[in-house]
Amino acid sequence: MPKRVKHRKSQRGRIKGNATRGNTVVYGDFGLQATEGGWVSAQTIEAGRIAAQQYIRGEGRLYIRIFPHKSVTSIPLETRMGKGKGEPDYWAATVKPGTVMYEVSGVSEQQAKMTFARLAHKMPVRCRMIKRQA
Repeated sequence: MPKRVKHRKSQRGRIKGNATRGNTVVYGDFGLQATEGGWVSAQTIEAGRIAAQQYIRGEGRLYIRIFPHKSVTSIPLETRMGKGKGEPDYWAATVKPGTVMYEVSGVSEQQAKMTFARLAHKMPVRCRMIKRQA
């Protein structure tokens, strides 16, 4: 939870269009790119980081390109209608189609493929592996 936020109540919004920024591999050699839009929670991002770190075992370097800026609220169960918007439940990153979510460097292509296969299982959006353009 941040100490302060600019706007108290964030709205859901709609994820439309493709990512124009953050859609190429910049830091590593291989990247995991989203092929559909959605929200990726902070817990999911962390779970992906742990899965990837365990697999590459210090050989390569992992870069996380998404950050959970969006607060997602929910009203407690068995609460009557009204009484305003609920408290922030979790924080999520908004992902558009084409966004590069994770990158790895210093590993072979086969090892990167296996790492991203493990990561893709944890992600709530469909994704694919891409290479850095020379």
